[in-house]
Amino acid sequence: MKKRLLLTSLLVLSLVISGCSLSGNKESDKIKIASVVTTEGQILAYMMKYMIEHYTEEEAEIINNLGSSTVVHQAMVNGDANMSAVRYTGTDLTGALQAEPIKDADEALAYVQKEFKDRFNQTFFDSYGFENTYAFMVTKETAEKYNLKTVGDLAAVAGELEAGVDTSWMNREGDGYKAFVETYGFDFSRTFPMQIGLVYDAVDTGELDVVLGYTTDGRIASYDLVVLEDNLNFFPPYDASPFADNELLEEKPEVKEAVERLVGEISTKTMQELNFKADNNLIEPAIVAEDFLKEHKYFSGGDE
Repeated sequence: MKKRLLLTSLLVLSLVISGCSLSGNKESDKIKIASVVTTEGQILAYMMKYMIEHYTEEEAEIINNLGSSTVVHQAMVNGDANMSAVRYTGTDLTGALQAEPIKDADEALAYVQKEFKDRFNQTFFDSYGFENTYAFMVTKETAEKYNLKTVGDLAAVAGELEAGVDTSWMNREGDGYKAFVETYGFDFSRTFPMQIGLVYDAVDTGELDVVLGYTTDGRIASYDLVVLEDNLNFFPPYDASPFADNELLEEKPEVKEAVERLVGEISTKTMQELNFKADNNLIEPAIVAEDFLKEHKYFSGGDE
């Protein structure tokens, strides 16, 4: 009797272990899309998810609201995610790849594509079709008061101004705060590192005089902000692309085909309009993404 109970217990334990193993394999096989906290990142994450689910039999899960591109990169390296909703050439050049900034957009893209393939076995797709670079911006009132049109124009009054910038930008090598001060030759009276989503409200309400934002952000139009020209071409190109682990793409080539349908289909103006719908009109990023894809028939190319 004891022997029978022991055999039964071993059989149950074996089934439990087997079940856990199968569950673990299923989970590791799942498509997991990493997304930063920005509105743009979330919209593109849902686009990627819906394209995959529309054109394949796969289900995709979004790992949302990650704090920075560094966190997204680490999630990919650790295997916690196998796709990224959007990666930017300039960000990954000086961030994940620890390289010097490259000013030419085509060279920058070619470099990150080669290096991510060689170092991490990952694919940095061609661009969605837009660039989202850093840009200093002020209210119309501030621009008129100090006659500001370019970043260089700030030099004469920077000592009177308080600035708000993306937290991650403060410590970035190559095209971050330190390099900016060296290139332009001036600093602000005080510089506050903060979450990127907060800078627009801060400058609109007058809490700060100048902020560093993103060129595709919908709140530029919402708050009628003036984007200052980077007259010294300090910021490298930040072309936006989908991103994925090569093991996933090799195992599921249909996923690659689904995502590639978005390449070259989203202009800078279009992305700003999509961000505006979410940030100004308070439409959920998931709905903004779905409506956009339906409007374009999921970029079927007329083959459906």
